[in-house]
Amino acid sequence: MLLAGLLCTGAWAQSEEPRTLELTGGGSVTYSLRIHPANAHVARITGELAPTSALDAARLLNLHLAAGDIEEAALLSNSPRRRFEVLRDYRESVGEEEFKRVFARYFDPENRLLAEIAIGNHRLLVWDLKEGATRIAGQYFVEIEGRYLVDDVPNDARTSLRWVLEAYRSGKLSR
Repeated sequence: MLLAGLLCTGAWAQSEEPRTLELTGGGSVTYSLRIHPANAHVARITGELAPTSALDAARLLNLHLAAGDIEEAALLSNSPRRRFEVLRDYRESVGEEEFKRVFARYFDPENRLLAEIAIGNHRLLVWDLKEGATRIAGQYFVEIEGRYLVDDVPNDARTSLRWVLEAYRSGKLSR
């Protein structure tokens, strides 16, 4: 399993740094930036993996998806039924093996977790994936009662996080 191949790492995330993104046409998004060590996404898990941080939620989600287990992955969403439907439709469109490969690449040491962006209890993980149509990818999470879930419900914080992701994709932000 992928978990057995994960590497060790020492310190996790650095402290959060407040930032402001100025939007075209006025307005701004204020957020906190957290940078993780380069290999944080491939670090060995000590103990049971649980969605107690955005990074651990992403690891757990991507492990389920790389194994093709869309039922367990969907349970990590704040809208599990809808997440299941989206994952099922995607798997049907690309095939089982390609589906697994797409999500296994999040554990590839060549790929990097660029940043964790926080607005309140909402998180965006920004990834630099070395292959694929979308090189800069994002995963959205929300903390609910101590657990981080995939944020599949439209809300203002997620919209603001999407603007930050677009700034990364356009090159306006790099860290």
